[in-house]
Amino acid sequence: MNIALFGKTISEDTKPYIQQIVSKLEEVNAKIIVFAPYYSNIKSEIIFNSEVVVFNNHNELPKNTDFLFSIGGDGTLLDTLTLVRDSGIPIVGINVGRLGFLSSISKDEICIAIDNIIKGEYTLDKRALLKINEPENLFGDLNYGLNELSVSRKESTSLIVVHVYVDDIFLNSYWADGIIVSTPTGSTAYSLSCGGPFITPGSKNIVITPIAPHNLTVRPVVISDDSTIRIKVEGRDKNFFVSLDSRFEKIDSSIEIEIVKGDFEINLVQLKNKDFFSTIRDKLKWGLDVRN
Repeated sequence: MNIALFGKTISEDTKPYIQQIVSKLEEVNAKIIVFAPYYSNIKSEIIFNSEVVVFNNHNELPKNTDFLFSIGGDGTLLDTLTLVRDSGIPIVGINVGRLGFLSSISKDEICIAIDNIIKGEYTLDKRALLKINEPENLFGDLNYGLNELSVSRKESTSLIVVHVYVDDIFLNSYWADGIIVSTPTGSTAYSLSCGGPFITPGSKNIVITPIAPHNLTVRPVVISDDSTIRIKVEGRDKNFFVSLDSRFEKIDSSIEIEIVKGDFEINLVQLKNKDFFSTIRDKLKWGLDVRN
């Protein structure tokens, strides 16, 4: 079995868990492939007893990779999209960070999770993406996001007005700090913190959530994911920020943004004792009630 490892940093707190992952993979005779910048960070701290293959980008990631392990938090897992792209390689999210909605495998479950994956005791949770149709190549050759696209003001001194159209039908003009267009996956992230709803994976929806709207009657809107969303921004400043997951670009206010559902999906590995609702209960401490 060929296992790719992706991460960013190592600390004294995370070192034992990274070592546990490597040692367990070697125990089950997996071939280990490591993202080169990550390998540079960990090679002096982690003991490898087998040959390690490194890769630098999605073109160098072997096509016969069975799984890619994302070692970190949700931000780390979001960055794996730039590597797996439309390859279909399943992503295993191991949370050595903080909350970890996407990286649902905890530090205490590492060995059990790897054993279950080797035995085939898991499911693949297919997650929809957003795609920026226009402007083309705003984020290079990967105009896709797993969580959300957000539009926000460049300066903190004045509001912007975000005009939103759904399938060429005018939705609203939002006087706000910005707006979030989120997938079901991203509904538990930035959108949630701005008052957006939980959207279950596979529900085929997109949620549009304003960021600090000036009008208190404005609320998030849930639409079908086969819709085309068009955004136009105006304000005192001629530039504004667009973010796609963890990537940012500054663009001119004369440019319109067109967003659709992505034409491929990402495979997230779910252990059989995990699901979306159990993750919410665990991470948000739902059920911590004496009556339960």
